Amino acid sequence: MAVAADSTWAVIPVAGSGKRLRPHTYTRPKPLLSVAGQPIIGHILDQLAHFGIRKIVLVVGFMGELIVDYVLRRRDFEIVESIVQPEQLGLGHATLLTRPIVGDDPMMVVYGDTIFECDLSAVMERGEDGSIGVKQVSDPSRFGVVVEEGGRVTKLVEKPDSFVSDLAIVGVNTVVRSDLLFDCLQSMVDCDQRTRGEYQLTDGFQIMVERGAHLGCFTIDQWFDCGTQEALLATNRYMLQGATRPVHAEQTVVLPPVHIDSSAEITGSVVGPYVSIGAGAKVSSAVIRNSILGEQATVQDVVLQDSIVGFQAAVVGSASSLNVGDRSEIRQ
Repeated sequence: MAVAADSTWAVIPVAGSGKRLRPHTYTRPKPLLSVAGQPIIGHILDQLAHFGIRKIVLVVGFMGELIVDYVLRRRDFEIVESIVQPEQLGLGHATLLTRPIVGDDPMMVVYGDTIFECDLSAVMERGEDGSIGVKQVSDPSRFGVVVEEGGRVTKLVEKPDSFVSDLAIVGVNTVVRSDLLFDCLQSMVDCDQRTRGEYQLTDGFQIMVERGAHLGCFTIDQWFDCGTQEALLATNRYMLQGATRPVHAEQTVVLPPVHIDSSAEITGSVVGPYVSIGAGAKVSSAVIRNSILGEQATVQDVVLQDSIVGFQAAVVGSASSLNVGDRSEIRQ
């Protein structure tokens, strides 16, 4: 049965604490960290809006109000709901919390820290009970994986200890039979079925298969899990490809691709390639490459590469590869 995008909910779990991206996630939630000129979740919402999604439900936790405010300010979704996950009990638990909002409507479950590129236009028209977005990976033990036979998912395993499949679940999943998935997730909670201490969405999909649901899978063209500093910088490099060359830097050599916010002040520097500079940042007498500078950051008299400098952080007179959190200061 074909399902219209505008009748589909996008369920976005964003309650994680982002431990691997500290110190930045001490002061802001991971989905709001900047990549190529906008927050991680901004790139995700761009894909959903382009597909025609108009209803969003956010599952929030630490500093979740900041994420909700950001989504509301975009104004390209007709309905934005949120629900708090007070304890991080897994993606299956987070998805189950949305049942009072989603009801029996179709939904897409999209992880809030995973930037993806994919043509979703035909995915909801395939006549299946649901479909799992996958990508072939070299180390499947780090992910949930699926086994597909004859165009149908027959098995799903969360982070298998031994080889099961190299088709990783990337975090973009469509569910037409939302009622069935919610029933499966509720049964897991009722009998306290956990994997690695959490209620896994992967296990919920496996129960759907065991109850006779027809789940398919589709390939995600590009997929970036923004969970570490290295991954964030790699994502920034990819997303900057084709960026428009900025023209407002004074006495500065710009080596594209870069993103420089129009309100940033750049003088006497060499910037690029693969640099993102946020609103209100100030850069002078510096050489910067493969780095992300947050809003209102200050970088002066420095050679900086492979670095992330947070909101209102200052780096002056130090030649380094740095990971500097919000409102920090490094002077040398």
